[in-house]
Amino acid sequence: MKKIMTTVTVKSDERGLLFHKGSYKKVLQPGTYRFAAWSGHSVLIQDIAKPFTVHGKDTNLFLHDNELLQELTLVDVQDHEYVLHYEGGRFVSLLLPGSYAYWNTLKKHSFVRVDVRNPELPKELTASIPSKLGSYCTVTEIANHERGMLFFNNTFQRELGPGKYYFWKGPVSVVVKTVDLRQQQLDMTGQEIMTEDKVTLRLNFVCQYRMKDPMKFLEIRGFEDQIYIMLQLILREYVGTMKLDDLLRVKQEIGAYVLSRLNERSENFGLEFLSAGVKDIILPGEVKDILNTVLLAEKKAQANLITRREETASTRSLLNTAKLMEENGTLYRLKELEFLEKICDKVGHISLTGGGNLLEQLNALVGVRNGGTQ
Repeated sequence: MKKIMTTVTVKSDERGLLFHKGSYKKVLQPGTYRFAAWSGHSVLIQDIAKPFTVHGKDTNLFLHDNELLQELTLVDVQDHEYVLHYEGGRFVSLLLPGSYAYWNTLKKHSFVRVDVRNPELPKELTASIPSKLGSYCTVTEIANHERGMLFFNNTFQRELGPGKYYFWKGPVSVVVKTVDLRQQQLDMTGQEIMTEDKVTLRLNFVCQYRMKDPMKFLEIRGFEDQIYIMLQLILREYVGTMKLDDLLRVKQEIGAYVLSRLNERSENFGLEFLSAGVKDIILPGEVKDILNTVLLAEKKAQANLITRREETASTRSLLNTAKLMEENGTLYRLKELEFLEKICDKVGHISLTGGGNLLEQLNALVGVRNGGTQ
């Protein structure tokens, strides 16, 4: 049996869109509706918990219905905008350029517009940035020992301190260049320099510095190379005006001189030079052999001088002792007994023969003088 009536039920969480022969007429509130099968009416059911959208239809086709408009919230996003969509105060999505419509009967919708021509995210968003924004923004982290130089479309904006920064992906290119503020070290190894007396030597030199003006770092192309060349020229200027012997004698002063000259030019590089010094002076092989020969001769001469000085002192001491013993017979006698004691310590036994008592024989053994005659 052919149906002559069509029944449509619209639930409380739904709305119906009534069409007549394909053209929209009005919105249907929750309830039951009957239409004659031949009337040309059709109803499209909409879930009001979801965005308002009709496949194949532009939203503007429905905006002449004032009753429908009261139940919809419309959002139009421009090309230079992103719109953050919140439901009940909770972030749900980011809207790209286009037109959007949401049912406002069941949920409360709110929106925050951001102009991506200003790429930096507002502070109220960076505190608790939703993970859903990850594909629409970039994150830059500046460490505690760094500073960041922020550029929009290759134009410098400002200096960034330590922290985390978020930027929209959009028509403006964003570049953050970081500069390390920690103490840096520059090593110059095997630098060949000729002294005033035409001796070519090699220097190993080191200096430490710290960045003071990060912008200078970005303004100078080949920053470390230029510092290296400046250090190289200062060393050549100093070493080239000194003879080898003088240079070796004052090598500890090279660092102080170079450091003072570096700091004279440090403002041009935005730096503070902290220390500088010579690690090694490497001489040519033949020069090293000559210096070793000279050093050996000097040490031998010093050794001979010390030996002669000790011999003179020993002779002077013996002479003084002899004079004292000549003037004092008792001292001479005590000296003989001292030597007799040393002899006895090293002799196992002593055999004495002949007449006389033991003391007389011992006196005769060491040649004791008797009234000035042995």
